Amino acid sequence: MCRNIRTLFNFEPPATEDEIHASALQFVRKLSGFTRPSKANEAAFARAVEEVAGAARRLIDSLETNAPPRNREAEAAKAKARAAQRYARLA
Repeated sequence: MCRNIRTLFNFEPPATEDEIHASALQFVRKLSGFTRPSKANEAAFARAVEEVAGAARRLIDSLETNAPPRNREAEAAKAKARAAQRYARLA
């Protein structure tokens, strides 16, 4: 999976539209193989990003859980610690 596609469900504060759009953009980039589409494919690319972002928003809004919301800062700190450990092994 793309590194920039993050879990967006069940966080406090909730995922922003910018976060959802960024994930949709990464998803469409991965599927299409384009970092930036050509002029000929620009409209289709932008439309796909908007459709994926809309689907992601609907999914996030419709999901339910009994688990308490996760803390963004705590999750980021855990990810940073995992990355430091992983890259320390490579050095």
